[in-house]
Amino acid sequence: MNKDGLNFIIKLLGLTALLCGVHYYIFLNFFSKITLYLPIWSIYAFNGVLVLVVFLLINHKVSNGSENVLNIFLGSTSVKMVLAIVFLMPLFFGKADNPKVETFNFFIPYFFYLAFEIVSISKFLKKQETK
Repeated sequence: MNKDGLNFIIKLLGLTALLCGVHYYIFLNFFSKITLYLPIWSIYAFNGVLVLVVFLLINHKVSNGSENVLNIFLGSTSVKMVLAIVFLMPLFFGKADNPKVETFNFFIPYFFYLAFEIVSISKFLKKQETK
């Protein structure tokens, strides 16, 4: 693994710890009476692993000289959206008591991870252009 990949993993772990800690704090202090079908840790594990896989895939393709990084990013983002729908299937089929809360619990971190991913990949590609 190269220096960029290791640096990304450290930042991703920091973001995950920060977001998950804030999420647990807010949930336990304001919504503790609600029972969740999808545990908060599973939401962060799901999002973190997907962001890591996308970055490592793009990092690998760039290091091998691939020029169609935009297509790879768009394709992997589409796959992430499909996997998010699959992950949320129990909410759609009525297995959760509070589907609205569950949906917010998932999509707020999802968009934070998406923003982090876009910014990180953009910085990585700009850095690669200057080499």
